[in-house]
Amino acid sequence: MFEKIRSLIFKFNPETAHDLAIKALKTKVVPVKVKNYETLKVNFLDKEIINPIGIAAGFDKNAEVYNSLFKLGFGFVEVGTITPEPQFGNPKPRVFRLEEDQALINRLGFNNIGSKKAANNIKNDPPRGLLGINIGPNKNSKNRTDDYLKCFKNLNNLCDYITINISSPNTENLRSFQNPKELEELLNALNEENNKKKLATKIAVKIAPDLELKDLDIIGNILLKYNIEIVIISNTSDGTRDNLQNINKFEKGGLSGKPIEQKSNLIIKEFYKIFKNKIKIIGVGGVDSGKSAYEKFSSGANYVQLYTGMVYQGPNIVNKISEELDGILSSDGVKNIEEIVGSN
Repeated sequence: MFEKIRSLIFKFNPETAHDLAIKALKTKVVPVKVKNYETLKVNFLDKEIINPIGIAAGFDKNAEVYNSLFKLGFGFVEVGTITPEPQFGNPKPRVFRLEEDQALINRLGFNNIGSKKAANNIKNDPPRGLLGINIGPNKNSKNRTDDYLKCFKNLNNLCDYITINISSPNTENLRSFQNPKELEELLNALNEENNKKKLATKIAVKIAPDLELKDLDIIGNILLKYNIEIVIISNTSDGTRDNLQNINKFEKGGLSGKPIEQKSNLIIKEFYKIFKNKIKIIGVGGVDSGKSAYEKFSSGANYVQLYTGMVYQGPNIVNKISEELDGILSSDGVKNIEEIVGSN
């Protein structure tokens, strides 16, 4: 059905099309039959999930349709980015399709309903699968560390993990949290909150694809020091424009999709060597097929996420990737996807 109406959907601007998709999923009518494969069943934070394919933060920004996304076949869902207080985000237009490049550029700026309303959404519709919540600071915050802590307090008991978004290119100077001193201060504050309240909330950190390779070892060892459970590699890129074809490549914002695939894979490989299986990796960037997902796993990812791929291929993308992955694994005599992690 998506293939038949895709040209119509693409006549709408991307943000309007996204809003229509959210409204459709809110009806909870999901005409997709999910296929399960033994080769793809994995454990994630001590829970068995049907596959290691998740949807990245940015799709369900306000925690409204995560249960419908589980019905589409996603093994896990990450909602957000959610900030302490509601905010509109950056002026429109702020999302751009680059069809020739199978990419998007967005400069949304953490538009969301705020942590209290998002918390109420989740309380009123308990998740029927493994849920992550992505959090960030408000644009005009006077103390961004306090903003992370506020979100953490409001949301920590409603999900399986919380992602600390320190890498969006659309909030000014947010990436300064990737500097060693600021990163340590933030992670120390979050660990203290966790220990003070005797919580066991798992923490994920989402990093940029634009880091210098020489900085990865420093960042990796800080993440190990503070017992971070999960690292998400990677967010959108504010570079990587040279080989793009679409005229929208000149728009300011974060680039996602196929053009950042190899950059993401390279950073995954480097962190895999640093972590030595002590931190789980979620690979993001250009996942739209069994082959592209396989390359993420063989680079060192334990799980993958996608978003742009679904924009271009529609809601059945999880079934498509799962079927293709199972075919690749079966032809290689691999019994479970976990066997190939880091094999490349």
